[in-house]
Amino acid sequence: MTSSRCIYRIMAEAKSIYAEECYKGGFIGAGWLEDVDLTVKLPENWRDFNREMIPIFLEKNPDKSKVSAGLACGMLHTICKGMLVGDLVLCPNGKGAYYAGEVISEYRYEPKGILPHRRDVKWYPKSIAREGMSEGLRNSTGSAGTVSNISKHAAEIESLLTGIVPPVLVARDPDVEDPAVFALEAHLEDFLVKNWTATELGKNFSIYEEDGETLGQQYPTDTGSIDILAVSKDRKTLLVIELKKGRASDVVVGQTLRYMGYVQEELAEPGQSVRGVIIALEDDPRLKRAIAIVPSIEFYKYTVSFKLMKG
Repeated sequence: MTSSRCIYRIMAEAKSIYAEECYKGGFIGAGWLEDVDLTVKLPENWRDFNREMIPIFLEKNPDKSKVSAGLACGMLHTICKGMLVGDLVLCPNGKGAYYAGEVISEYRYEPKGILPHRRDVKWYPKSIAREGMSEGLRNSTGSAGTVSNISKHAAEIESLLTGIVPPVLVARDPDVEDPAVFALEAHLEDFLVKNWTATELGKNFSIYEEDGETLGQQYPTDTGSIDILAVSKDRKTLLVIELKKGRASDVVVGQTLRYMGYVQEELAEPGQSVRGVIIALEDDPRLKRAIAIVPSIEFYKYTVSFKLMKG
């Protein structure tokens, strides 16, 4: 595998119902805006694409929110334009494994077929069993949404395809100050999502979802993905939640503010406000000072406890 190429997990519709057809037909695709030929409607910048396509999406789907429209259009652009020839695709087959293949064509429109917005893929004969993945990779490939960028797991994916065991890396992010904390907090996001109703934030907010599908975990923006996007029970406030994950205080505060700005400009409905929360393992005086003059961001500390019981 080429280390510079990106790797995407792409669902072939809900519950992977079209995975087998994609594999046999040598393609991957998307079904949003199925009657719109995007051949001359794919700018390089997905934000420009969203600006044009979100109103069209909402007109065709008046029951959907701007959050849902933004996610759908962003993922559509990724499949049709963001992925490059040579990038790798993992597609869950609905049977506990993932088809893997290489993108070999630019966008093409197939109006009479399933998932009409397509990219041709040269699928590998070997699939990847979910049970053989690390917890981190399983979480990434199992994240909500049709498309997720899982390039950070490139070394492990290569090992699963080739049998070559890669070196263990805790964190490649240059902004991570404490790799040990990063390793621990890497699991916090999934824990929060699974146990949301039992948390303090769960009393007044819900992780954003629509039609029973969770949309608010790793919600994509033009500067990265929001860890958790939540909405108040009265739908009046959108909440951007970022986990510190061992990163420098200034970095995580700046990132949270950028995400809040994106949500305010692109996703908030008229009358909705936007707030932020940063969650960390321990008290952080530098972080608290940084947000002291930003009343729209709050700090939460979490604790980890466990109990040993003699069997």
